[in-house]
Amino acid sequence: MSYQALYRVWRPRNFTDVVGQSHITRTLQNAIEQEKFSHAYLFSGPRGTGKTSAAKIFAKTINCEKAPVREPCNECDACRGIQDGSISDIIEMDAASHTSVEDIREIRDKVKYASSVVPYKVYIIDEVHMISVNAFNALLKTLEEPPKHVVFILATTEPHKIPLTIISRCQRFDFKPISSKAIVDRMHTILDQEKVSVSSDALETVALAAEGGMRDALSILDQAISYSGDSVTLQDVLAVTGGVSQQVLTDIVQEMYKQDVQKALKLLDEIVQNGKDPGRFVFDLIYFLRDLMLYQSAPSLEGILERAIIDEAFKELAKLVTVDWIRNAIMELNQCQQEIKWSNSPKVFIEIAVLSLSKSDTKQSESTESVKATVSDEALQKLSDKVEILEKELQKWKNAAPAPNAAAPAEKPRRAQSRASKNSYKTPYEKIRHVLQSAEKVSLKQVQSEWGSFLSALKKANAPAHATIQDSKPAAASDTALVVAFKYEIHCSLFLDNRETVEAVLTKSIGKELTIIPIPENNWQELRNEYINKQEETTNQEEQETTADPLIDEARKLVGDDLLEIHD
Repeated sequence: MSYQALYRVWRPRNFTDVVGQSHITRTLQNAIEQEKFSHAYLFSGPRGTGKTSAAKIFAKTINCEKAPVREPCNECDACRGIQDGSISDIIEMDAASHTSVEDIREIRDKVKYASSVVPYKVYIIDEVHMISVNAFNALLKTLEEPPKHVVFILATTEPHKIPLTIISRCQRFDFKPISSKAIVDRMHTILDQEKVSVSSDALETVALAAEGGMRDALSILDQAISYSGDSVTLQDVLAVTGGVSQQVLTDIVQEMYKQDVQKALKLLDEIVQNGKDPGRFVFDLIYFLRDLMLYQSAPSLEGILERAIIDEAFKELAKLVTVDWIRNAIMELNQCQQEIKWSNSPKVFIEIAVLSLSKSDTKQSESTESVKATVSDEALQKLSDKVEILEKELQKWKNAAPAPNAAAPAEKPRRAQSRASKNSYKTPYEKIRHVLQSAEKVSLKQVQSEWGSFLSALKKANAPAHATIQDSKPAAASDTALVVAFKYEIHCSLFLDNRETVEAVLTKSIGKELTIIPIPENNWQELRNEYINKQEETTNQEEQETTADPLIDEARKLVGDDLLEIHD
């Protein structure tokens, strides 16, 4: 077979031919020219962006007989041999079919041998993420410290599947999707050489359908040329890709916005009957609406539009449709796109989406604007006059009102005092001291172990009561009472209003009745320290008395009880 596909014929042979990746090609060219290139590279990015092509150009450049140079000459024996694949020192591997440890072991055994024809032996491993974990581990040492004559270039579309130990041993270059403008410019160059006529709107459509991949663009273009002949039009490209023209998208959006259900459904039926892919139609419609919304917001940023071409019909539609309706339409179509992925009847879901958008309240925002417009200057003036009259009447009423009673201000402090007395809480220190005298650690630990379940039960039984005690904690416990430390004094007062409910739930949780005595946390710390200090003093006094008793007994034996009594 003599014919070759366009993407094979026009595969880049120099770094300048790699479209849209100047940040990578420039770095590699400088490294080669300065002879500072690395022993391992990782090329990652979407399909058709030039990863394998860049790897092969790199291998030609470092092995070119005129090296160090920025571009391969493509004329010497080394460049031509690498280009046609006749030099065995450049090894291209498909990792999908070389995933095992044995395959990597074979590379590790052969890598130590010197290259036979060119200065550097280059291993280009495509789709390297397909290699197994054990195979990656077998490659680690070789990848980290290969012989001086070996260079590894790993290419992948899924870098997240590669172990970090591999990535850290490579210089990583991320290939980005190629812009539509760069793809169109490259296709113009190719078509000029191939002497094929293609309309500009057809090239724009091909570039949009390629989604950032140069290989996909050339494949679609090659298919469109085979379909149409020497002259390719927009309709030829749409027939090949299954896409819908912008005019059809404009018409169906316009009919849906005007709530003309009959015309909208008729347009949809024509699209499906013409063999267009329903999923592709929804995809194109979403991006068309996205471009329409962005154009409305920033008309000067035409370069960021993905699908739309700025023509008169598009500008008129942008003036007609509101941003709110576009936003709702995108959300509705996105939901439709998710549904048709798992359905055998995608047309039904698209029709439902069209009906929903056609019958939505598209005039809501417009009605709001019309209501605002009806408020004329005359109505505003009348409203201003009424406000002025009301202000004058209010001022007259204030002047005519009697002077306030002198006793009235005195009521405020009295009310504040009554509120303060209601919110204040008198801590029952004596009761708490009595509890501390009979407190036991076992009782406190029992309460603490059930405190969480008690709070949960209280929240279900009475939420307001739970709110008063949720920030508190048990401080001391005896067989009959429980001292609970609250964060603030106001919480103690609020707790007293719900005391019976709280104690009833606590009884159910721990299995015995306890009287809860609230105390502010600050007061509890003071009382606790006081109790500890008294306990220590009592302990010290008892120890002194215990020490003095044997001395007195010994004195009685030596001098007699009578003398001691006289001495006392």
